[in-house]
Amino acid sequence: MTSNGPNAGISVRPAWPGEADLVLQFIKDLAEYETLCHEVSATEDSIDLALFSAMPKAFCEIAEFEGIPAGFALWFYSFSTFRGKHGIYLEDLFVRPDYRGKGLGKAMLGKLAQRCIQEGLARLEWSVLDWNTPSIEFYKSLDAQPMDEWTVFRVTDEPLTRLAEAAP
Repeated sequence: MTSNGPNAGISVRPAWPGEADLVLQFIKDLAEYETLCHEVSATEDSIDLALFSAMPKAFCEIAEFEGIPAGFALWFYSFSTFRGKHGIYLEDLFVRPDYRGKGLGKAMLGKLAQRCIQEGLARLEWSVLDWNTPSIEFYKSLDAQPMDEWTVFRVTDEPLTRLAEAAP
């Protein structure tokens, strides 16, 4: 996705094998922005396995500005039982501060929207931290709708282990 006009210099491409280090750096940059560095336990090996194994479970787009990697979108397929179709869940979207405002975030979301349309997927969805006003305003400018009536729940680490051990 390269063009003249407002998207000049922007391209979006899949992450390539051998780029686990780049993807991990984007993850660390995002964690720093969100003040969540203490939660990052991903490694180059775990990213490599997730994205580039024979049967990957996650996918990644890299946004470049004038050939320089400037952002990433990490996603996976979800499923809507009500619609009976898959969708895309965008786990993370990040653009490095020096490249914000150039259209890279919109270009990555547009690329994922194209995939949804081409594959007949039901939706593109993601979560955003409630304090992240710039991102919320950006998403609203794209006519994305907040799902205020939903609360995200998560089980990790020891509670996940206890839950697994309690299963029959």
